[in-house]
Amino acid sequence: MKKIDEIDGVLLTPLKIIPVNKGNVFHAMKNSDPGFSGFAEAYFSLVNQGVIKGWKKHLEMTMNLVVIKGEIKFVAYDDREGSITINSFGAISLSRNNYFRLTIPPKLWVSFQGLAEENVLLNLANLTHEPDESVNLDLNAIEGIW
Repeated sequence: MKKIDEIDGVLLTPLKIIPVNKGNVFHAMKNSDPGFSGFAEAYFSLVNQGVIKGWKKHLEMTMNLVVIKGEIKFVAYDDREGSITINSFGAISLSRNNYFRLTIPPKLWVSFQGLAEENVLLNLANLTHEPDESVNLDLNAIEGIW
């Protein structure tokens, strides 16, 4: 399995945590950052410990994922025709101790699992949610990881 940022088009951007006496500041994204492709919606997802969400493929949306609490393991699968990493899997676990923004371009399958007791995920998306813009598969539909 590859590191997730070895999948064509996936970016892993280091983020800063700025210590402040009254509460730390966690950077997420600026419009000058790599991976920024516009902004339409931001939302948080809770991922229960041990639960695996996915597989999901956005057809047009770019996701910018940041774990602000807990630890979440992400897996991406590339089945894009003509991609230089077709049929490859990539994985990473993100947390405060491994604080990065994960940019997932459209047309990649992604799934993720909560590893800590409480896990909070931020998605900074370039499109607003539209039910017909994504495709879901059963977790067992793509073999080899979970």
